[in-house]
Amino acid sequence: MYLVVGCGLSGVTIAERIANVMGKEVLIIEQRDHIAGNCYDYIDPETQILVCKYGAHIYRSNKKDIWDYVNRFSEWERWEHKVLSKVDNRFVSVPVNITTINELCGEKIQTPEEMDQWLSINQVKYDTIENSEQVCKSRVGEVLYEKMFRNYTIKQWDKEPRELDASVLANIPLRRSFDTRYFDHKYQALPKHGYTEFVQKMLSHDNISVRLNTSYDDFRLSNDLKKFEGVIFTGPIDEYFKDHGLPRLEYRSLDFKIERFCNMNYFQPNSVVNYPQLDVSFTRIVEYKHFLNQDASGTIIVTETSKAHGDPYYPVPNKENTELYEKYRTKAKNEESNNVYFVGRLANYKYFNMDQTIENALVFFDSLKRQRMLKT
Repeated sequence: MYLVVGCGLSGVTIAERIANVMGKEVLIIEQRDHIAGNCYDYIDPETQILVCKYGAHIYRSNKKDIWDYVNRFSEWERWEHKVLSKVDNRFVSVPVNITTINELCGEKIQTPEEMDQWLSINQVKYDTIENSEQVCKSRVGEVLYEKMFRNYTIKQWDKEPRELDASVLANIPLRRSFDTRYFDHKYQALPKHGYTEFVQKMLSHDNISVRLNTSYDDFRLSNDLKKFEGVIFTGPIDEYFKDHGLPRLEYRSLDFKIERFCNMNYFQPNSVVNYPQLDVSFTRIVEYKHFLNQDASGTIIVTETSKAHGDPYYPVPNKENTELYEKYRTKAKNEESNNVYFVGRLANYKYFNMDQTIENALVFFDSLKRQRMLKT
């Protein structure tokens, strides 16, 4: 039997593979009171709208093998995600595209060639990109950096962009066209009946059992972990090694505030609207009724406010945390001799999209399977 700590996508994917491919039993322990980790969603009892408890999640990928894998467990509906940002008292589309520049910079760009010319004039050139301020200015220029990204990043991370690794803003999308889609991946979709049902189907094998409201600390005090062939830990790596004398890693958390409106069609013009102004406390509003065009007489919105403490959602990638994580990674590598493995966003102190999370778990499983074959 294997022990998996954490019932998010990493742990669930690994458990599903161990059960279905290796034919082994798996026990998943989860300290929360539900499965599916941060993808957990539910039907709001007052509005009958499907809501993600921990923020909007959109599956996107260019990899057919990962797309084929998730389709084993759910029907998926095409969903091309769009994001608006409220800037200068108007709603403008993110990513930056021709319309965004025309609206915020007073331009009249009509073609990709004119867009390229504008970018060549406005993008800031650096010999070496060292932080997120530089990477953002090198993509969208000074004006849009100040209007759309600098303050939003400060609100989200409680740091100036120049204090953050370039990877934080390296992937902000930029379009040379009028394309307003946030993603341009081949596969963009939402599970037809929600992420919770998707995960339930992944856990449906008889070899998999789940214990909720169970922390790893409590479990290991009352159980002999040596009886497990392996322990896969998907929680924060610094939590596992908290008694080893190292400082804790830095994370950002989120505070969610729910508001319901009766007899209202929509509160805002889009599912997600960003608020980059510093005089607005929250970073964005998500209106879940938009997703999959749900039918309801009222609506529900969730404001998201970033904070330093609470459930860890986002690793904070800067020089200090990167160097500290390497010390934790060395300890984690040594634990492999005890058949303890660290997998996933929090265990690897690295942000993964959903497809990356699943792919990372599948790669780990293949490695685990090869190890076990060599030992037999």
